[in-house]
Amino acid sequence: MQLSYTPYHLNFKHLFGVSGNLRTQTTSVFVKIEEEALTGYGEACLPEYLGETERETIQFLEKALPILKGSNTNTQIEDILTQIDALDVKCNAAKASIDMALCDLFSKKANQSFSQWKGLKQKKQMPTSFTIGIDSEEKIIQKINEAKDFQILKIKAGTKNDKALISLIRQHTNKPLYLDINQGWQDKIYALEMIEWLSDKNITLIEQPLPKEQKEEMKWLTARSPIATFADESVKRLKDLEELDGAFTGINIKLMKCTGLIEALKMIQFCQTHQIKMFLGCMAESSCATSAMAQLMAYADFVDLDAPQLYLNDPFDGVSYKNGEIILNDLNGIGASPNSLLHF
Repeated sequence: MQLSYTPYHLNFKHLFGVSGNLRTQTTSVFVKIEEEALTGYGEACLPEYLGETERETIQFLEKALPILKGSNTNTQIEDILTQIDALDVKCNAAKASIDMALCDLFSKKANQSFSQWKGLKQKKQMPTSFTIGIDSEEKIIQKINEAKDFQILKIKAGTKNDKALISLIRQHTNKPLYLDINQGWQDKIYALEMIEWLSDKNITLIEQPLPKEQKEEMKWLTARSPIATFADESVKRLKDLEELDGAFTGINIKLMKCTGLIEALKMIQFCQTHQIKMFLGCMAESSCATSAMAQLMAYADFVDLDAPQLYLNDPFDGVSYKNGEIILNDLNGIGASPNSLLHF
């Protein structure tokens, strides 16, 4: 197996206070793993809040090279990934890029999609939320109008102005909302008061209302909450999920947090066994990683996989969108291929 990589700057057109102009970007490092005539693709998406840098990611990929060179598609994929994982306790996005590329390569060799190769249930399309970041009233109204084709909105909140924000949104739409607090409420009593106020506002779920350190407070809040609570920052990998102990109704699984598709499948199995709701999410991935995650949609209660809709320069072709639904194609592998914007 041969690995190569290239950094690429993805430019936002909507998210994080950007609408129609180009003030914000994030970096992804794209990888490809080749064996004979086959190529598998993967992505390490590195938004600033992830805390993983381009330099660290590339250094990790370089460390992984000898393992990949000593492996092939006759090796068990889990064995390769166990060796990769042991290289560093961090660098989850870099690990996810390798996992993704291997999953793409192995399933292409089998002439199947990833979901077929792993014998998974399949779902070709599903409603996804559309993300609206914290912004001015004018920009929020503009974004609501831009999201007219989407059935669900995901709202970034967690400030002292949350009531005003939701009241503003409800003046313009009554679509169901996923409310992402991003650890913004610091006190369990205040959080419960807010959730009770929100209970008649058509809020489907509330994501990470309290700081991740407040596990006991979160258990208290979830036990009393009339709205489903979902963990984001509190759960990265399977070991975090195993220690959740009823603190949330469900979890948000993201490839950049959990190290990739193989770990995500382990988390899905755990959630099924323990009746934990599943929300498949993304950070700021292109159609490469988003298409990979969409392979798992059949197991999701909710999905937030709108990231490719937020870019001016997506370098991959993969999932498509229609009437607020994400649609998976019939390609082999993870269902994504680089377009003319990306040059390895």
